[in-house]
Amino acid sequence: MANGMGSLYIGASGLQNSQNALNTTANNLANVDTKGYVRQQVLFADRGYVTFDRKASISNQQAGLGLDIADVVHTRNFFLDQYYRTENGRQAFYEACSLSSTEVQTMFQELEGEQFQQTIEEFWTSFEELYTKGPAEEVAQNLVVQKATLFLDRSRSIYNNLKSYQEKLNITINETIDRINELGHTIQNLNQQILKIECGGVETAMTLRDERDNALDELSSLAKVEFKEAIDGTVRVKLEDVEFVDELNVYEVLGVTDPVTGFVNPIWPQLSDMGREQYTSMFNFKVDISTPLNTDIGKLKGLVLSRGDKVATYRDITGLTQQQYEDSTGMTVVMNSEAELDQMLHELATAINDILSPLTRASFVGADGTVYNNVRVWDEENGCLGADGQKPGRELFVRSGCDRYTKVTGMDNKVYYVYNEEDRYDTSKMYCIKGMEINPDLLTEESALPHLLQNGEPSVEMAKKLVDIWNQKVQTINPSNTDPCTFKEYYRRMILDVASMGSVYEGMSQSLTGEVESIENNRQQVFGVSADEELQNMIKYQNAYNASSRFINVISEMLEHLVTRL
Repeated sequence: MANGMGSLYIGASGLQNSQNALNTTANNLANVDTKGYVRQQVLFADRGYVTFDRKASISNQQAGLGLDIADVVHTRNFFLDQYYRTENGRQAFYEACSLSSTEVQTMFQELEGEQFQQTIEEFWTSFEELYTKGPAEEVAQNLVVQKATLFLDRSRSIYNNLKSYQEKLNITINETIDRINELGHTIQNLNQQILKIECGGVETAMTLRDERDNALDELSSLAKVEFKEAIDGTVRVKLEDVEFVDELNVYEVLGVTDPVTGFVNPIWPQLSDMGREQYTSMFNFKVDISTPLNTDIGKLKGLVLSRGDKVATYRDITGLTQQQYEDSTGMTVVMNSEAELDQMLHELATAINDILSPLTRASFVGADGTVYNNVRVWDEENGCLGADGQKPGRELFVRSGCDRYTKVTGMDNKVYYVYNEEDRYDTSKMYCIKGMEINPDLLTEESALPHLLQNGEPSVEMAKKLVDIWNQKVQTINPSNTDPCTFKEYYRRMILDVASMGSVYEGMSQSLTGEVESIENNRQQVFGVSADEELQNMIKYQNAYNASSRFINVISEMLEHLVTRL
């Protein structure tokens, strides 16, 4: 009788645990489309046995106590997670760089619309018209001034668009820093909740773990992540090889605004001397960016790299060695485009100005006793004048911050026009996009453009020189590409460099996108929910439930028979 009554408990355990397994399966099916959900798998085990010691000669008798759920498994693969998060961050880095390259090409309207190349061609054509129709022809003079104005306006528009894009990237960088810190606090709060639930060793905080893993996945796309789960269930996180989340704290990334450029730069405040404004940057760009070194990971790094650290001018290219260039301006597509565009305008403007208002070297003593030794002055002997005969000959492009010459009277009573050299640290005194304008005298009266020799004859030779400078191979695009080129070739090479860089970034991004999807598919095979598999389990557990129910009915009928008969 005792064994018969005990058998009811065996059936009851089957009913109870089959019902729990059905509930688990139903939960999996309900979350089949939930992002980051990890399926729960039920593992059954024997509840235990009662051993009856009857000192039997062969063996003791045992009676089972039924079925039990040994565990509900929440399975993830650490190595797949680490692999996914590394490649996810790498893909985000190259995608950010690729988008920046595409945006730069769009600004030059090389992908659609009126190409900047056409504006350059029209500017060159205006000088050919001046030469063929004659430098004294006012229509040709007017065309030169008009096309110069259009060329400068288009250049300034592109340059300002590049600056605006840097500002847009700057806003995105600031938002990304905030999101990184927000995810850090989310992970830290989830750590505390998981610790509270799992400290008793009974429950597993599965939903909270899923939320934490989703936060780690998103964080991995923003920066280089390393993570390690402690024995108590909490996760420690390193960001760019620096402690970011531990058991108690979140070491936030701080965005420091540069007072000169207004750009936000991510730093580690805990490693910086904030009082002395000595900051430890989040990224070390002195280390080469490469896959073997794992230095090409994270959207934030891609954004900072694309934006650069300032608005560039031609000074950020000229005078640099190849290594200096590649470690600075050459690293960022936006800054490099700004610098190369500005360099093209600087070289073209100074070349045209030096023909219209040529320079020579002179040494003299001023009337006030100032010694001028080997300074550049207007070459009056070889220079041309406008129709009004004003000296010195006017330049086509002027600096907003200073005149081309300073008039100086020498001790010999001779008048010298001393050239005002460019100021490296003041863009208003440089022939650059930011500080350059079309000569307002020529906008008012185009015949003031130098074209007459000292004897009043039109200078065909000067007009020929203005045409020839476009075909002289004297330009270099940057310290890494030193093959001489003409002004027309210069622009093509500049765009080709941007396109080549963008193609590399886009190719890497697309390749990594496929790889990340492949890794994610492998992860889903480990923890993803399969509706077909869960339905099979549901049928299995339902049959087990029915079998347990029939088992109880049989035992009940047996007991009833024994009681009524005996």
